[in-house]
Amino acid sequence: MKTIILPTDFSKNAYNAITYAMELFKNEPCRFYLLNTYTPAIYESEYILHSPGQIGLGDIYQSLSMENLEDLKKKLEKKFKNPKHTFIVHSVFNLLVDEVCDLAVREKVDMIIMGTQGATGAKEIFLGSHTVHVIKKAPCPVLAIPAGYTYEKPKAILFPTDFEVDYQHTRLSVLMEIAAMHTAAIHVLHVSTGYELNEQQERNKSGLSGMFSKLRHEFHDLPSQEIIDGINGFKASKKVDLLAMVQNKHTFLERLFIEPVIKKIGFHITIPFLVLPHPNE
Repeated sequence: MKTIILPTDFSKNAYNAITYAMELFKNEPCRFYLLNTYTPAIYESEYILHSPGQIGLGDIYQSLSMENLEDLKKKLEKKFKNPKHTFIVHSVFNLLVDEVCDLAVREKVDMIIMGTQGATGAKEIFLGSHTVHVIKKAPCPVLAIPAGYTYEKPKAILFPTDFEVDYQHTRLSVLMEIAAMHTAAIHVLHVSTGYELNEQQERNKSGLSGMFSKLRHEFHDLPSQEIIDGINGFKASKKVDLLAMVQNKHTFLERLFIEPVIKKIGFHITIPFLVLPHPNE
């Protein structure tokens, strides 16, 4: 049975990501943690002053959180009626990113599935700040679902890579399971840097081919260009239902989160985005 965390702030975007999870794993036994965290602003200021005067305020927030979580649980059980799925409500006074990561370690979680944007929904934001921090810190794969994305069975998965990672030591099993579950084709995309692959890259490519041997997959090589342009160009030429990447600290993914160039390039996530932890993390 898979264990999956579904963070929620009870927004439409969060609910959309949760329904995606229900559909994606509808044929798989799953235990879902419906997670909500709360940190009342008054608490933060009071504790800084070492004078927690509003003793009962946390109880009020927790009660509201638990009430909303129970309502969400009932709504999901009624809508999907899936005997393979069980739900555990989890309400905690903590920061979202900290609690998600702590819970993931404590419960040996297989995946975290969450929305990409907070309440602002600003179009120039690549990913909401919570999602970025969860991706960077989570010990397990994170699947980010764009706001307003309507579930489509993943038939084509785009997997950009520079072949710098030894894939035998990554959590590619999640990607492979999704591909196998939905008979999806994995498109391995390599954008040239102007140089031939070195021996290590060739070995990693060969190893990846072996891992994908029982799955539909293709390798694609693009001429030298910005990696983001390569991804966007491929998406423009072929329908892609899921973007998957390994968070390799030696490549562009981490830079992509922090550089203001994001807005200029116009690279916006319009399809679900699966990020796999770096093997050395």
